[in-house]
Amino acid sequence: MESTLKYIKKNKKRFLNELLEFLTIPSVSADPAYKKSVKEAAQFLEAKMKEAGLDKVKIYPTKGHPIVFGQKIIDAALPTILVYGHYDVQPPDPIDLWESGPFKPVVKKTKLHPEGAIFARGACDDKGQAYMHVKAFEAMVETGNLACNVKFMMEGEEEVGSVHLESFCRKYQKMLKSDVVLISDTSIIANDVPSVTVGLRGLSYLEVEITGPNRDLHSGVYGGAVANPANVLCDMISKLVDNDGHINIPGFYKDVVELSAEERKSMNKAPFSIKKYKEHLDIEAINGEKGYTTLERSSIRPSLDVNGIWGGYTGEGAKTVLPSKAYAKISMRLVPNQNPEKITALFAKYFNKLAPKGVSVKVTPHHGGMPAVTPTDTDEYRAAHLAMKASFGKNPIPQRGGGSIPIVAMFEDVFNVKSVLMGFGLDSDNIHSPNEHYGLFNYYKGIETIPYYFHYYKELKNKNL
Repeated sequence: MESTLKYIKKNKKRFLNELLEFLTIPSVSADPAYKKSVKEAAQFLEAKMKEAGLDKVKIYPTKGHPIVFGQKIIDAALPTILVYGHYDVQPPDPIDLWESGPFKPVVKKTKLHPEGAIFARGACDDKGQAYMHVKAFEAMVETGNLACNVKFMMEGEEEVGSVHLESFCRKYQKMLKSDVVLISDTSIIANDVPSVTVGLRGLSYLEVEITGPNRDLHSGVYGGAVANPANVLCDMISKLVDNDGHINIPGFYKDVVELSAEERKSMNKAPFSIKKYKEHLDIEAINGEKGYTTLERSSIRPSLDVNGIWGGYTGEGAKTVLPSKAYAKISMRLVPNQNPEKITALFAKYFNKLAPKGVSVKVTPHHGGMPAVTPTDTDEYRAAHLAMKASFGKNPIPQRGGGSIPIVAMFEDVFNVKSVLMGFGLDSDNIHSPNEHYGLFNYYKGIETIPYYFHYYKELKNKNL
């Protein structure tokens, strides 16, 4: 490992400059206006994967955005690691809240990142973390220390639900055959508190539309006499969750897996400061489901949130209208054993029931995903534990994550293998928000840790052969 780590140290500046170049490409998958840029990002990855030494590198078109594949098979007897990442990013809006351009990456020092952090959309989620694997692979190949076979699958639709990934995986199942899927799209507790994500929440994401009168009306002439879709929508949303943070949808909690008191006690041993949490977010109080800690609310408990709401006139100045329509985007984070399709159906039934006479309701599902839990008694997990311990110098903490990576459950279903979630971001990195960033420490630490994973995974698998 010494020669590999020396190579990484020697090439740090180049590794950074390449990532900065990658981040200038506005690969926003949700907006058709960026379609050309998404393809450009795929082409960038294709070129860099070839330069790093991967074989059979190819861009595979889908009905949406393309998937980039490459591999290096050094010995059929060795285990094979499938590296998954995504090169698409969230929309940068609202642009005016960025301190620097979302696609003009800059490195700035912060309190949490004294060595500097890269500020750009996709810096952490997931271009920076995906690119770590390309550079770690390069370092292993150049120093003759590639311990396992490896395959790369980088997609361009993760931020819109990976809608074409499953069909690709089923079509190319033989090409993608592996022993484990290695993913870096999660976080650690802190730069001095390493952790490995062992669980993710599922997702049901949908849009609601409330329609009242057949056109926008003068609020003076019609106000108080006709149901206002914007008012109605707000009232309906307010009834989805009660004052104790309990979701009111009938049947919503029926399949929720409750953790034991011992499991809850164990997870709350993770370092966490309510004071620092509130200070970081500039809030006076925390909020959530009664009877659960903040760590539990954001990981082992389901949630329901409005992600966007609009209707009527929202431009400069005043326009006194009673809107014909009002809309909201709503996401529900789910926990084991909740099924996103079932939850979406329950939501639609309840939401329609909440509507008063005088308006109509339309619920449009967008995308979702199953929750996932990774066992900690496997060679795949143990290799991650040992790799993090080797690079950080202390044992990592197994941690449930609050986000969703729907493809984890899909990979297990299609490939019959487990995924390992070995991410290096921080929850404070503003992913999906203005001023997203990724610490230089985290970027380089990821590149250093990945070769350890390959090393330990080979050792563990050989012992069990």
